[in-house]
Amino acid sequence: MYASQWFLTLFTAKFPLCMVFHIIDLLLCEGLNIIFHVALALLKTSKEDLLQADFEGALKFFRVQLPKRYRAEENARRLMEQACNIKVPTKKLKKYEKEYQTMRESQLQQEDPMDRYKRENRRLQEASMRLEQENDDLAHELVTSKIALRNDLDQAEDKADVLNKELLLTKQRLVETEEEKRKQEEETAQLKEVFRKQLEKAEYEIKKTTAIIAEYKQICSQLSTRLEKQQAASKEELEVVKGKMMACKHCSDIFSKEGALKLAATSREDQGIETDDEKDSLKKQLREMELELAQTKLQLVEAKCKIQELEHQRGALMNEIQAAKNSWFSKTLNSIKTATGTQPLQPAPVTQPPKEST
Repeated sequence: MYASQWFLTLFTAKFPLCMVFHIIDLLLCEGLNIIFHVALALLKTSKEDLLQADFEGALKFFRVQLPKRYRAEENARRLMEQACNIKVPTKKLKKYEKEYQTMRESQLQQEDPMDRYKRENRRLQEASMRLEQENDDLAHELVTSKIALRNDLDQAEDKADVLNKELLLTKQRLVETEEEKRKQEEETAQLKEVFRKQLEKAEYEIKKTTAIIAEYKQICSQLSTRLEKQQAASKEELEVVKGKMMACKHCSDIFSKEGALKLAATSREDQGIETDDEKDSLKKQLREMELELAQTKLQLVEAKCKIQELEHQRGALMNEIQAAKNSWFSKTLNSIKTATGTQPLQPAPVTQPPKEST
């Protein structure tokens, strides 16, 4: 009437939570016996009320009045202390057990043997039917498990066949990838050799052009120095001649009247013509050297542009080769991982070698 509800719900159906929390704490600390101690403590604290009430009053007391009494935390704490302090003597329990066994035997002796046999027969039949049902359930479970195991075994064998085929394909792809990698490495080595030769050639041309420019600069400086020296010598000779002519009285008179000596002018004109011819030839040579210098500078600029273009092509080609290597390495690693079973296998796309850059 009352205790089954207490035990099945751990006193949570009727009693307040503050009391239930203490009961659960003690249950986790002390074990299941604390449930019976709490029940005995409740009955002991309510002994006087229960003895004064009739059957209906006792049930109402258990249902309504008893839970209200422990809404206060202080009452719940006292109840837990009393439950922990309850001592149930072992001798008294054994005495009660003997009395119960004696009463049970006397009831069985007073009972009709035919009724007892019928009751035992009915109990045995129920046990037999229960065992047969359990046997059928076990047989059905065994057959079901065998069928499931067989299906799992077939699926595992099919999966193993698929994995073996994929492993063979992966090995074949790995061999092909390694072959492509070897070819690409050979092509890369050839391209590197070609670029190296072109770079050496361009460096040699730059050095040659630089040497030619330095030589032209040196020649121009020498010609300029020579021209300045010749002009200085001509001026000195002209000053000497003028000084000598001015020293002569007759020549000075002629120079003062006519402003220039015709005879001397003719000779000087002859010398000036020779000097002009030499200057013209030097200027012509200078213009030719300047023209050659301009052409050399133009060739140097073209060579630098060509070198920059070759370096740009080399960098682009190296990037393409590196990207191709990375893609091949990643695909190869994925193929190896899938072959060893570290991740699900997927058909790898056919890789195309990178196009050679012109």
